[in-house]
Amino acid sequence: MGRVEGKVALVTGGGSGLGAADCEALAREGAKVVVTDVKLEPAQAVADRIGNGAIALVLDVSNEEQWQSVIGEIRSTFGRLDILVNNAGVVLNADVEDTSLEKFRWVNAIMTDGVFLGMKYAIPLMNEGDGGSIINMSSTGALLGYPIFFAYSAAKGAVRSMTKSVAVMCQEKGYKIRCNSVHPGAIETPMVQTAEGREAQPVAEGVLPPGTPGAPKDVAALVLYLASDESRFVNGAELVIDNGVTIRPF
Repeated sequence: MGRVEGKVALVTGGGSGLGAADCEALAREGAKVVVTDVKLEPAQAVADRIGNGAIALVLDVSNEEQWQSVIGEIRSTFGRLDILVNNAGVVLNADVEDTSLEKFRWVNAIMTDGVFLGMKYAIPLMNEGDGGSIINMSSTGALLGYPIFFAYSAAKGAVRSMTKSVAVMCQEKGYKIRCNSVHPGAIETPMVQTAEGREAQPVAEGVLPPGTPGAPKDVAALVLYLASDESRFVNGAELVIDNGVTIRPF
């Protein structure tokens, strides 16, 4: 029996990079995965590849109506939601002086509003069933100062704080829902870059420690653990996966 056998998982930004790796890991361990992406084609390709009843849906995470539609589709198709992985993201290569208000709002619409909307609409459906696990993809950018990723770091810092607030709220309201954040360092994927409008992890001189770079499967293994009942006593935590970047003295 798989580690998440019979559970239903929703992954945002699941058409590539870290999101695709999360989808693969969850499906391999028995979950029915709802692969969402701003474009249907990459999401469908992942759903077809991982099988196990996976479906693909279009989701612009900054669009409230699309969130309502996706949650409604999950309710009608599966009748439950056990796992939410808020993974979708973009990056803007600019420091505070070079960041326009328009671009700052664009980055935060996807990574701050998107996580907010995901939790807002997923929690009621989770609570109708047996509860669940919310996994929010943050970054070491929420813990360290990355000047050239100003807007990105601001959004990931918000994700970190929202995660803790929701974890406490669910406890206070008696919901059987855990909420944790994952903080990867630089992870080597085909999508890693600093171009505007593309999913990325911030990669800069000095960020990577010596040794083999992290791979999407490393992050997916942590997501799988948080999605499973093995992590039933882990709540409101920030789990760093960065090969020691955040503890380096220089």
